[in-house]
Amino acid sequence: MEKRSQEPNRKGKNPTYLDVARAANVSPATVTRVLTGVAGVSKDMAARVRRAAESLNVDLEQGNRSRILAFILSNRELLHPFQARVLLGAESYCASQGWELLFLSFRYPLSSAHRDIHLPHILNQRQLLRGVILGGTNSAGFLSHLATDGMPFSVLGNNVVGDWRPEEYSVVSSDDTTGACELVRDLIAQGHRDIWYAGDLDLPWYARCAEGYRLAMNEAGLEPRIQEVHAPDRELGYLTAKSILRTAPVTAIFAGNDQVAVGVYRALGEAGVSIPGDISVAGFNDSQGSNLYPRLTSVREFPEETGQHMAELVVERILNPDAPPRQILLPTELVRRESSAPRVHTGAERQGSALTPKPANAQAGRRKNTRKKGGENESGPAKTLEIREES
Repeated sequence: MEKRSQEPNRKGKNPTYLDVARAANVSPATVTRVLTGVAGVSKDMAARVRRAAESLNVDLEQGNRSRILAFILSNRELLHPFQARVLLGAESYCASQGWELLFLSFRYPLSSAHRDIHLPHILNQRQLLRGVILGGTNSAGFLSHLATDGMPFSVLGNNVVGDWRPEEYSVVSSDDTTGACELVRDLIAQGHRDIWYAGDLDLPWYARCAEGYRLAMNEAGLEPRIQEVHAPDRELGYLTAKSILRTAPVTAIFAGNDQVAVGVYRALGEAGVSIPGDISVAGFNDSQGSNLYPRLTSVREFPEETGQHMAELVVERILNPDAPPRQILLPTELVRRESSAPRVHTGAERQGSALTPKPANAQAGRRKNTRKKGGENESGPAKTLEIREES
């Protein structure tokens, strides 16, 4: 145990960091480490130092007035549409509260132990950087690393890989499981029975949507049908749809996110399959829904609000480090558009088997109709549909 001097504070003098060290029974170096956020100080010891400072009316933050946060986009491409909107929300909150926000792109192996992750250099500059907002995809090991180092942070809970305890961190998540369940229930209500799910269940956001999918299918007494492919989003959707068309009866495809749905559209278009006349398609996160043709039924998340709350939680941790971390779960919204419709049996469907693709010359003829006013959709369907207002 660290020893403290028994010399009392000199009468008539304002308390100093040395007095805080004496009151907390720690060394002056420990007080400095607590002030600057340097690793190596336990949570209990840091709390003892802060209580001592408060009892002596000493402001430990007096020498650390930086108001800079970092938004770290981990393991995702820079122009990811959903993550970009999370960043915008975080920046909006910071600007309104007088904080500055730095942007960093950071890639690291998600399977690495936390001490094997080499942090960006700026995370060690505690006099400059006060906290971190973790976007993109992160590992449980990275969260543990930051927590051990005493860095205030918040994390996008939907995208954490590995075993972790959300209650130990400041977390903002979308209720994707409930949103997926609501979407599949809607497809079932439209008469669909052969509903397939496209996603990579090794990734947490796909796995939770699959959980909601299974729940709705089991409620209706239907067999869950999951085609799992390990590939980037658009390729995943393309390969999944191609496989389903060759091997199985299908009336609807639930894509684990809108990027996957883009690949599904391309595969169905190449096969001459109309959306939703032959197969209904739905996505998740609503990042591409209005850009596809026909417009995509999807589950809307709220990325700007997610980013705002993530920034808010980090600032809370900085200003009140002894308070317990908070977790925020944001609802989702089902947005019905033209890509899904009540099931109508067609002559192209053979009961108990896969939908029969159209001949190559028919495919070519249909693809001529994929152009709409304002430009050509890269993965649009073959059939022109009446455009209705979003719900």
